[in-house]
Amino acid sequence: MKRIVVSGYYGSKNAGDEAMLAAMIEVISDLDPQVNITVISTDPEDTKRRHGVQAVSWLAVGEITSALRSADLLISGGGSLLQNVTSGRSLYYYLGVIWLAERLGVPVMLYAQGIGPVCGGLARSLMRRIAGDVSLITVRDHGSFEEIENLGISRPPVEVTADPVLAIHPVDLGIGRGILKRANADGAKPVIGVSVREWRGWEHYKQVIAEAADRVSKELDARVVFFPMQVPEDVKTAEDIAGRMTANATVLTDEFATSELLSLVGNFDLLLAVRLHALIFAGVMGVPMVGVSYDPKIDRFLGSIGETAAGDLKTVTTDAVMEKICAKWKERSDFRKNNAELMAELRRLAARNAELALDFIEKHKKQ
Repeated sequence: MKRIVVSGYYGSKNAGDEAMLAAMIEVISDLDPQVNITVISTDPEDTKRRHGVQAVSWLAVGEITSALRSADLLISGGGSLLQNVTSGRSLYYYLGVIWLAERLGVPVMLYAQGIGPVCGGLARSLMRRIAGDVSLITVRDHGSFEEIENLGISRPPVEVTADPVLAIHPVDLGIGRGILKRANADGAKPVIGVSVREWRGWEHYKQVIAEAADRVSKELDARVVFFPMQVPEDVKTAEDIAGRMTANATVLTDEFATSELLSLVGNFDLLLAVRLHALIFAGVMGVPMVGVSYDPKIDRFLGSIGETAAGDLKTVTTDAVMEKICAKWKERSDFRKNNAELMAELRRLAARNAELALDFIEKHKKQ
């Protein structure tokens, strides 16, 4: 039996990260139904219940060490773990877990990581020393590959794959229809989904999104539905933006499972999003999307599917958002066909992460 320990931002009820973990478990288990997975989590009981795997607390060094001692591989990822822009301390924590595994002689794989930005001499030096000693690296985009090169990490060879969520299977739309019906947000009108997040206390982008949502409601005769990727943070931001609108909008306040969110997004006619994995969900479910960037990972993902952001949170304008929305609205039929072809390749690349992990374990066991 292969034994894998997974380190990442899990257990904090961030829908994007939970979707990554769900996708990783789904694909790895499809390839090897007997694999044993233990997740390092901020809420082990929630992770066990949500994903059906073993879990240990992210602060329980003894439990982490015990899990690693019996592991064939530590997977660090997915997500943007190895950066210090959104958090100055988390980089050192995730590098610390990698370092512990290396000291215990456990092979490490950076799994579909979104690397960087990494700022500061100490942080960059530690990245070179610790990440340079791992056994396998895959990154989810070419921007992360360039960051690895800029950090001076020359080994092991790096393979560009795709975000793990892109390998997840599309789901039935009935679940999402039920969510919209319970929120009195169903009916004949087109539905525009909106996913937002708080960022550094900035106000400008909130007003822009409120104005764009008002125009969408009027010009497209559409229903606007805000949905959270992280509860309660996103709900509070959505309510703030909806309160600036003159048109009525629906703000969903519940915490949703990955399958529920995928189905919900699949019911939208178009998505406007700040959150990365809301955009990825749209890709998986074949929904036209417009992104507003707050981090290089947004631009990198959009670039991987031939798209560009409507702007960044600091400088985006209502006209720029509406220009993107109107263009997507006009070409939405063509989008679904082109997206299906593109997503097939991205799904293959996302599944490649799991294939590489299991192949490595198999070869390592034979040595």
